[in-house]
Amino acid sequence: MAKKNHKPKAGKKRKKIFSDERVKIILGVTTIFMAAFLTLAFISYFFTWKTDQSFQFSKVVSGAEISVENWSGKTGAHFANLFINKWFGVASFTFPFLLLVIGFRFFKIKIYPIRKAFKITIIGTLILSVLLGYLFGNSTGYLGSGLGGGHGYIMALWLNSFLGKAGTAFLLLVIIISFIILSFKKSYYWIKKLSSALFRKNYTEFDDKPNDLNQPIDSLQEDQQDVVKEESIEKDLLFTTKNTEAEIKKENQESKIRIETKDLSIKEEEIELTIEEKHKEEKLNGNLKNYQLEDYDPTLELSSYKLPPLDLLEDHEQDTNGEIDKDEIIANKNRIVETLANYKIQIDKIKATVGPTVTLYEIIPAPGVRISKIKNLEDDIALSLAALGIRIIAPIPGRGTIGIEVPNQKPEIVSMRSILESKVFSESKYDLAIGLGKTISNDTMVIDLAKMPHLLVAGATGQGKSVGLNAIIASLLYKKHPAQLKFVMVDPKKVELTLYTKIEKHFLAMLPDSEESIITDTQKVVNTLNSLCIEMDQRYDLLKLGQVRNIKEYNAKFIARKLNPEKGHKYLPY
Repeated sequence: MAKKNHKPKAGKKRKKIFSDERVKIILGVTTIFMAAFLTLAFISYFFTWKTDQSFQFSKVVSGAEISVENWSGKTGAHFANLFINKWFGVASFTFPFLLLVIGFRFFKIKIYPIRKAFKITIIGTLILSVLLGYLFGNSTGYLGSGLGGGHGYIMALWLNSFLGKAGTAFLLLVIIISFIILSFKKSYYWIKKLSSALFRKNYTEFDDKPNDLNQPIDSLQEDQQDVVKEESIEKDLLFTTKNTEAEIKKENQESKIRIETKDLSIKEEEIELTIEEKHKEEKLNGNLKNYQLEDYDPTLELSSYKLPPLDLLEDHEQDTNGEIDKDEIIANKNRIVETLANYKIQIDKIKATVGPTVTLYEIIPAPGVRISKIKNLEDDIALSLAALGIRIIAPIPGRGTIGIEVPNQKPEIVSMRSILESKVFSESKYDLAIGLGKTISNDTMVIDLAKMPHLLVAGATGQGKSVGLNAIIASLLYKKHPAQLKFVMVDPKKVELTLYTKIEKHFLAMLPDSEESIITDTQKVVNTLNSLCIEMDQRYDLLKLGQVRNIKEYNAKFIARKLNPEKGHKYLPY
């Protein structure tokens, strides 16, 4: 029997080539060399631009008798003239940086995330080129088309004719600020902190006065000192009968606090009134640190966010008529009684509670019947009912009865929408409310995930693990704001959690250099878990500084503005 020759596919062969470490080293060295080569050519162009511009590309592979002054030769002269003169000007230096990032990535050295580097490099180059073209134009006659290159010069001319110079300046300013805020996350908080420092009202500087007020204070002191001297010489003056030397010194010290007039003949009543007001202001100043501000709202940074509507979920109420099959219940009841009677177990009373998928039969055995005897008949009862499986609860806690759970022959669909729109879930005060389903009595079951931080979902294939996980995630998404909750998702199967990539910008937390919002490579999970351990240690330090035991107490204290953000405190999402 002839053997079949299995030829490798082109895709697999290409994948093997790029997975070879030797190929990666060659590509990395080549890319870094290109970055250094272009950098040298661009720097040389600032000194040899006149010669480089006159050089034609068709002569790059010409003989050695044709030469240029560029440090990178004829090839460097051509690329320097192309990038700096015809294209983007001085902003072209961003391209060697991009090549350098890519080159080091082949050696598994991450200088900067590649996607972010591409985005910032391309957009920043275009903006910087237009800005230099607008500021310098071509009037300097330097570098051919100017510092902004041909692209920047032409775009600046077009914008000037379209918006005018003032309009173009305003547009460029808005674009640059927007680019900085969107590209660098820390810049937003820096700008926010700077603006709050500039426009915050100052309650503390009561003593800062213009310099011209110092002169009345000094002159008043000299005048009052003269009055003291005159008291010892001329005892018949009016001041000798009203003021002593101690009183005058006291008035001296009090007048330093608040004097707003140059008239030296200040009446005693006016000084007293001013001092009284000043004392009140000083008392307010002393209590300013304890001034009760409004509670902090963590959702203000994303105030326009709205919870997802329930219309996104399917409504299965139309699929079920809600009627109870009484014939099935009576038949099951008779079979249970008959099976127990075969083993001489008497029953005083039986009650059936019909749920969406399971019916609970509560039985009260006759006096003297041992519970263990009924529990041992689980398989026999299941056989008589022709059920896939039953569960005996002996006894039911708090009721004093024995329960037998029997699956319904026509189970109803318990939809996620019916759980989320229930009153029990919508009015739940739990920190992390989760709707798991409905009980046998058809009541919505809601639990608090915050009280069970270690949760393991296990089971055989097809038993509903994925449904349970989706119920947990959906419950949290319908209950929490992005500022209050973050997910770290790991999906080794690559198909379970891909649906949630759409919430990447709001709810998913990931490492800065990560390329995927949901981790599918198990080797990268270690870095994420290590970062979570670091985050946990930092949060424990914040809890220690805040003198609280858990995240709920810490956030409540931070919302009440009892923790200072300048000391490192911040709102902690779950």
